[in-house]
Amino acid sequence: MFPILFHIGNFPVTTFGLMMFLSFIAGAWIGGKQLQRYGLPSEYMWDLLAWCAVSGIAGAKLYYLGLHWDELMAEPMKMILSRGGLVWYGGLIGGVIAFGIQVRHKKLPMATLYDGAGPAIALAYAVGRLGCFLVGDDYGRYTNSWVGVVFPEGAAPPSYARELRAAGDSIPASIPDTALVTVHPTQLYEIALALVILGILWQLGKRRHKTGQLFATFLFLYSIERFFIEFVRAKMDRYVWGMSTSQLVSIVLFFAAAGLWWWRQKTAPDAPLVTERVNNTPPSARGKPARA
Repeated sequence: MFPILFHIGNFPVTTFGLMMFLSFIAGAWIGGKQLQRYGLPSEYMWDLLAWCAVSGIAGAKLYYLGLHWDELMAEPMKMILSRGGLVWYGGLIGGVIAFGIQVRHKKLPMATLYDGAGPAIALAYAVGRLGCFLVGDDYGRYTNSWVGVVFPEGAAPPSYARELRAAGDSIPASIPDTALVTVHPTQLYEIALALVILGILWQLGKRRHKTGQLFATFLFLYSIERFFIEFVRAKMDRYVWGMSTSQLVSIVLFFAAAGLWWWRQKTAPDAPLVTERVNNTPPSARGKPARA
């Protein structure tokens, strides 16, 4: 693992921080490319980047603090000021809300901008999960298969048998609590799955669709990915029928995304794909971005 890249004085620059920065850059870039398919300038995504980054990080922190309320009450300043403690679903909620507020404030086509955000979030998620892998955070359950990885240090406790047992993992009794064990590299699984989602969205983004449906498709696919990956994650927050908090949120997101896709299918106009507009509009009207 490579949790620390270097120090500037006493301040450590972490690989997670670098990957988080790169995730926003990568997301804005691919999101801008999707907007160009709609005849919109890619600069729209870059203009919204800072708001989404700040709000996403704030949402991730607030979600984490909500899940660790007892610890927050016991040591509020330590919990609030700690560099760790960022939960993806909180970041997604915070970023999506800030994105929508800014799009409305700038009077941009809301549904079309969200369609550009679908591929952007998928790529950003893949890059961000690489940061989790490099700092040894969010690893999976014990496994003795060839895919197993040992996490000796990092943002999360090392992958000691006692840590996995505390999370409810079944580990052979012959392995002592103090032994480092191999676990599922769930971060790498999620990188691969996020790139698959990106590929699907990128292909769908070339075809005729209703405004808002590409974003709904991202939410739908991500909810499925996250629900199943949680079965091999090392988690302690399994409250309902053995499901984690993230799985419960994924179920809600699954139905919300399906409802959003169906609603846009019934009510929304077609997305303003440049190829269709060029083929179906007079030369004098070409190049003018449609609003949806």
